[in-house]
Amino acid sequence: MWRLALRNVFRQRARTLLTLGAIAAGIAGLILSGGFVEDIYVQLREATIHSRLGHIQISKAGYSTVGRRAPFQYVLPEPEALAKRLAAVPGVLDVLPRLELTGLLSNGKANYTIVGEGVDPEKEARLGSYVSIVAGRQLTAADSYGILLGRGVAQALRLSPGDPVTILLNTPDGSLNSLEMTVVGVFGTYAKDFDDRAVRMPLAAAQELVATPAVHTLVLSLGRTKDTRSVARRLGRELPREAVEIRTWDELADFYRKTVALYDRQFGVLQLITLCMVLLTVANSVSMTIWERTGEVGTLMALGDAPRVVRRLILAENVLLAGIGGLLGVGLGIVMALVISKIGIPMPAPPNA
Repeated sequence: MWRLALRNVFRQRARTLLTLGAIAAGIAGLILSGGFVEDIYVQLREATIHSRLGHIQISKAGYSTVGRRAPFQYVLPEPEALAKRLAAVPGVLDVLPRLELTGLLSNGKANYTIVGEGVDPEKEARLGSYVSIVAGRQLTAADSYGILLGRGVAQALRLSPGDPVTILLNTPDGSLNSLEMTVVGVFGTYAKDFDDRAVRMPLAAAQELVATPAVHTLVLSLGRTKDTRSVARRLGRELPREAVEIRTWDELADFYRKTVALYDRQFGVLQLITLCMVLLTVANSVSMTIWERTGEVGTLMALGDAPRVVRRLILAENVLLAGIGGLLGVGLGIVMALVISKIGIPMPAPPNA
């Protein structure tokens, strides 16, 4: 039966080629459009991780929910010991301490509300492969009182590298403290709202500013993003849940989740439209083929073939058409994907990024 079905498939060469072309074009189109969408997911995911969030963040229990109201009541006890313990976990490349601050930044003429981070400059530079330095340079360990400004902060206060600034904020005991710093660079990330308020300074300077040796968060940088879940599960078993909370990058990245949900719906509609077009084209070709073979079908039945045998023959022919068309489509899609990847077509960032 299959040999006869194969001969029948290629008996009407023009119509067979039309059907195979429709199937192959539809599958290749799905592969290419799916590749573009998947690349947006990958780039946005890596930009989210390697510009700000890291793979996993560990903080004191309750910090993410109520800690913003009283941040210095939710600092990590003995962060150095915990960081050493975390660094020994398989798959962890770096453990980055961060101290979060809110206050005012002044250029001597105007004040601007900022959200600051005290960081380890060298470790942040390794993690932040998606952080672009717009002006100046990256923060280093030698910059004891250097500060990095988000692009929006620099534009609002009209600051550039080398300019002096003053940061003013409340210490844990409620008193005011200020520190003179020097702008060493201006950075930009994928998130404009973050760049509009963010500044980064060495952890030691931030701790001096708020008169505390504490940190709010330990950020883990992993060797592979796909290990995030397994490392988080292991930490959940080893660390006391009543003392710390463990949050992965996708739990923190609200924008990423919403973008993926939006693009999944859009791509689903595109898939449905493409499949319907292929289905209509193939159905029309198959219907015409069966209609033209009415005499042949009658002859087969007159020679003693039961209707179910004829149906199986027609079904076998269409299975072969689908299989050959599918293989051609996959091959065409892979070749076109490799060519397009070789050329390189940059895709714009998702809306509001």
